[in-house]
Order: sequence, then structure tokens, then C-alpha cells
Amino acid sequence: MLVGVPKEIKPSEFRVGLTPEAVREYCAAGHQVIVETNAGEGICKSDDVYRASGAEIVDTAAEVFERADMIVKVKEPQPSEWVQLREGQILYTYLHLAPDPEQARGLMNSGVSAVAYETVTGPGGGLPLLAPMSEVAGRLSIEAAGQALKAHNGGRGVLMGGVPGVLPAKVVILGGGVVGTQAARMAVGLGANVEIFDKSLHRIRQLDDMFQGRVTTRYSTMSTIEDAIGQADVVVGAVLIPGASAPNLVTRDMLKLMVPRAVLVDVAIDQGGCFETSHPTTHQEPTYEVEGVIHYCVANMPGAVPLTSSYALNNATLPYGLALANRGITACEEDPHLMNGLNVHQGKIVNAAVKESLGF
Repeated sequence: MLVGVPKEIKPSEFRVGLTPEAVREYCAAGHQVIVETNAGEGICKSDDVYRASGAEIVDTAAEVFERADMIVKVKEPQPSEWVQLREGQILYTYLHLAPDPEQARGLMNSGVSAVAYETVTGPGGGLPLLAPMSEVAGRLSIEAAGQALKAHNGGRGVLMGGVPGVLPAKVVILGGGVVGTQAARMAVGLGANVEIFDKSLHRIRQLDDMFQGRVTTRYSTMSTIEDAIGQADVVVGAVLIPGASAPNLVTRDMLKLMVPRAVLVDVAIDQGGCFETSHPTTHQEPTYEVEGVIHYCVANMPGAVPLTSSYALNNATLPYGLALANRGITACEEDPHLMNGLNVHQGKIVNAAVKESLGF
């Protein structure tokens, strides 16, 4: 199969769909790989490094889209990209279609078969292709919160870990999955006072055992969330429903309960966000204020550390990508976990959760 890697064009997106090491694996499996020139620039990998791994370098994204049987990306295709997709082609990338009906229609009209990293499941459960970026985003969420808390950035002027004789920041994390766990690890490591909320008692018990008293675990209800955010310096939104829009756990009215210049970090913004007042921001302009509360809602947080993120992502996506390259879209029919990743096929939304969220 001819596999194509265009350069990412979403603002401040420096990751790349295939690392040179992944290209070598595809070539070793008998496939051809074409890479748009400078696609690896964001991870400090030159065209020559890609050539040495077996790739052919082409001058434009248009040539990649025109020639390739399978397109491997990181972020969802932008409007200028989805119009270049065609029937019989495979698109393998993050899609996050639930809050993005325009993209969904664009992919449906193209006839492409689109496999979304974020809905591929694993043999032991979970979302193995989403997990590495969730790990990165969870850790970055606390870094972002620490920056936003600083007075010159509009925050409360609170040091995450405090100092002897002065209380540390109180960090409330909504969701105890991969993002929430990694955020908690970072916050605890800095010395913050951390509470994690979840609706699964099984997961709450796991977190309690994992952190050995270094965090407080709480069952998530409207009342317990209201109680916690009223005292919080930082609230991290880390709730995910696979394929579906994220639930709004903090309403606009609830912001009025919060202390002035507290910080919300919405890691679920790719799926619509956990907070009613969230809307996507960029790395250049990451924050805005509503009701006196600072919102950080960057939609591609892992793009800030593209070298780490690209390698972590490729470690997870490579086996499934090779399966698609080896067997085409029939690989989805042979593997129920990969089938869960198939979001668009033959002009239709075929993932049940995505379809329900979109209302198509």
C-alpha cells in the first residue's frame, strides 16, 4: 500500500503522523511511504532522515493526498484537506467528530474510510491510541494551570506547592481516567492539595490505593462538585465518554461560586469541553476570562511538546496502522477493536456513539 504523510496545518501543531522509525517499519513490511517535505520539522527530523528510513519526499500536500492509498495524520483534517480525500482511501488520525458536524459532513461527502485513533479500543478495554496523548495532556494541564495562576497572566498569584507556612494550591480534578491520573501525579509531585472526582466506585478505590492518601477521592455529583470548586484554585476537566461529546460538569452559574481569578483547564475541549463556558483556544492565546475565572482551553495541548508526543503516539498507533496497510479496510472487519475506530465509511457515520452525538 502507498502510505502518505502530509505536514500538519492546524495552528501550532508540530507533531507528525509517522516518525522516521515508523516509516522504516512500514517499508520493512513491504509498503511505500511518501512524506510531504518538512513534515518532520517540528520534531527536528529532516527530509534526509526520512529518506534514509525509506520514504519518498514530495513537494506538496496535494501530491500526498492525490497519490496515497492511506493518509496518516495526527489532527483532524482541516477543510482544505477533507476536500482532497476520496472514495476508496483510508484516513487514519484523530477525528473528534462528536462536536464537529461540519467535518463529519465533509468526510461523509468525500467517500473516505476514516479510522479515528480516539475510538479504537484495546483487548483489555480502554482506548490505547488515545491514552498516550491523554498522558501528555494530563501532565501538561498542571503546567498550564501553574502558568495561568501567575499574577502577570491574570491568575490568583498562587504557587502550586506553596511554601512552608503558606497553603499550597487546591487542585480539583474532574475525572479519574488517564488524564486525571496523570494530572494528579504532577500536582501531587509539586505539593498541591489534590481532589479527584469520578462516578465509578471501582475507579475511586483504584485511585485511593494508587495514591496512598496523597490525594482525596470523591464521588462525583453536582453537589460535591459545587462544594469543591468553591474552594479551588485550579479545576481540571478530564472527563471522556468515548466517541461522544463531553458532559458539561461546571455551568456558567457555578463559576460565580469560585474564588476570583481561579483557573479552569479543559482537557476535554477536543470533545466539546467539560465546562459550559469553554471554547477552543490556541497556544498563542491560550486563556480568556468568564465571570472572573481564567479558562485554559487549548485544543491540541500535546502539540506543545511534539517530539515527545509524536513518538508516544506512534508507539501506540503503529500496530493498527500496519494492519490497515496490510489488509486495507477489511482489517476493521477482522478486528472488533479496530472496527470501533471506524467512524466514517461509504458516506455514512458508522460508529454508534459518534452517530448519536451528531444526531445524523
